[in-house]
Amino acid sequence: MPKLKIAIVCSSNQNRSMEAHYLLSKKGFNVQSFGTGANVKLPGSAPDKPNVYEFGKTTYDEMYRELKSKDKDLYTQNGILNMLDRNRRIKSRPEKFQHCKEQFDVVITVEERVYDQVLEDFNNREQDSQTPVHVINIEIQDNHDEATLGAFLIYELCQLLENAQDLEDDLDDLLQEFEPRAERDILHSVCFY
Repeated sequence: MPKLKIAIVCSSNQNRSMEAHYLLSKKGFNVQSFGTGANVKLPGSAPDKPNVYEFGKTTYDEMYRELKSKDKDLYTQNGILNMLDRNRRIKSRPEKFQHCKEQFDVVITVEERVYDQVLEDFNNREQDSQTPVHVINIEIQDNHDEATLGAFLIYELCQLLENAQDLEDDLDDLLQEFEPRAERDILHSVCFY
């Protein structure tokens, strides 16, 4: 059976989606990651002063070098430099889901707002092939510990999906079994390319 093509989506393609992307790629899954936000945002020196980058323009390496030169202690202490170092070893730059023309079998989002943005994008796309895509949301808080835990939950879910005899027929049952184990609400919609 060919491997499922999986997309993991968070807001900025920095923390949650990249942690899951890292784990799944290490485990041999066919995975890509994306963000859906207007811009890529990273914490700054104050809550009202985030570091903002444009999707597709600035590389993870450029962000790493810029923040390291701005305030190495701050960005080391809050884990941003470590996160960017991991990210730059996975791919070159954050990507926006709405700009991607590739087709996936499963799109996993990590918060309801991102799930809604992905569904909105599918509703606005011209549907030409009528190929189904399953959009699944698992709520994961945007911090380093939750991103790590969330990556393992997503890995467990992807193993179930990969091993399904018939994804279309089995998915609802798989998600109902998985939800209490994950101890999180799971959202699911079917969209079409």
